[in-house]
Amino acid sequence: MLNAAVNFEELRGMEKAAILLNYLGDVACTELFKYLEDSDIRKLVNNMNRLRAVPVDVTKRVLEEYYERISETEEYIFSRDIATKENIIAAVGEERARGILGHLNLTAGGSAAKTLESLEVVDAKSLANFLVSEHPQTIAVILAHLEPEKKCEVLKRMPESLQAESVLRMANLDYISPELIEEVDKVLKQELATMGSVEQSQLGGVLPVAEMLNVMDKNTETAIMSRIEEKDPILAEEIRKLMFVFEDIVKIDDRGIQSLLKEVPNEKLLLALKTANDDIKAKIFRNMSSRASTLLQEDLQSMGPSKLSDVEGAQQEMVNTARKLEAEGKILIARGGAEDALV
Repeated sequence: MLNAAVNFEELRGMEKAAILLNYLGDVACTELFKYLEDSDIRKLVNNMNRLRAVPVDVTKRVLEEYYERISETEEYIFSRDIATKENIIAAVGEERARGILGHLNLTAGGSAAKTLESLEVVDAKSLANFLVSEHPQTIAVILAHLEPEKKCEVLKRMPESLQAESVLRMANLDYISPELIEEVDKVLKQELATMGSVEQSQLGGVLPVAEMLNVMDKNTETAIMSRIEEKDPILAEEIRKLMFVFEDIVKIDDRGIQSLLKEVPNEKLLLALKTANDDIKAKIFRNMSSRASTLLQEDLQSMGPSKLSDVEGAQQEMVNTARKLEAEGKILIARGGAEDALV
């Protein structure tokens, strides 16, 4: 599939890395995989398969970060099947590869597995109405094919009794047979009378669930996580380790906090700190100039009542900015406990 709609300005760091590796080829890809964590390899492989064909001007701009100039005469650059099972095994060994590939749907040639073609033009409301009478396992398979934002919109429109159950099943999805996906897609096409195609996204697993919850409103997120905690505390902890919420700002190192503050307007920062805990406030104040810190604390003390939705919105903007900076490699966020502490 041609990714003609790829916009360089919207590319995240991981997506740029995927385009670069597709261009550089097997040797560079295999060498890099030796030094990456399994979770990062999964992200890269998913993006490499999704971005195998990109507009040449986008590829040029990515490569210009590493080379002074590049010249291409073709309209699109097509990569070979680099992110294959064989290359991953060669890079990290069979044992690690087994864990990595268990969370990916790769064919022997390395291309993405069959996707549900009928989801692209279906709005969240219609899809939620259709899914409400389906079995949670079927709902999980369908949700797994959606982008995090659309997962969120569909889930919010479903009964609470189905929300956590569907998320639990989606987090535990592993291999989905092409025959099952084809059958589900056939039913969706008949019921929804839609046609189209979607780009491949990661199927199931804990990471897509964490990404979905990151963009969900706080009340829905809390309700779902509470239900998951009751049914599967271990899974709930795994999800939390991959999530980044406003309270996790304290996990950013001082230099990262300083970079974050440069990107956040003062009025948004003031609003976000309205309900922040003391640890977050101390982290922020410590990484500002003495005068700026004093002024901000005075503004907080004299600040009048604010809508909770506005405060949470400002906090979410800070979270989104932090995640963007992390994807660009500009800040580091300690995740997952002591073993992931910054040193």
